[in-house]
Amino acid sequence: MSRRELREQIFKLLFRVEFNPKDEIPEQTQLFFEEEENQADAEDTAYISGKLEKIVEKLEEIDENINGKVKGWDTARMGKVDLTILRLAVYEILFDEDIPTSVAINEAVELAKKFGQDTSASFVNGVLALFA
Repeated sequence: MSRRELREQIFKLLFRVEFNPKDEIPEQTQLFFEEEENQADAEDTAYISGKLEKIVEKLEEIDENINGKVKGWDTARMGKVDLTILRLAVYEILFDEDIPTSVAINEAVELAKKFGQDTSASFVNGVLALFA
């Protein structure tokens, strides 16, 4: 899989955090990869699962960083798709040294265009610009 495809899979899995308790995430991950459209080879599955675990571990810190940067918004008010995209990108910006900030922002905007509403891309770009 390409990096973009991997990131998209991580986004889809991370989105499940909003609807399932954290202790069910391993089971949700297993169910995710059992779906035909989400099947991946062992290497990609390990990468996606590993990155998801790292993000979930830092979710509270990620949300605190987002809430600390935005004015007039907080994570509780954000749309779930936008919030999930922001969480993934903020994790990459703050904790993943392999991904340049500009790439994390660009990829987040692309995810927002694909999965979000009409205003999602500009919203995500505006929030992430505060981290640049």
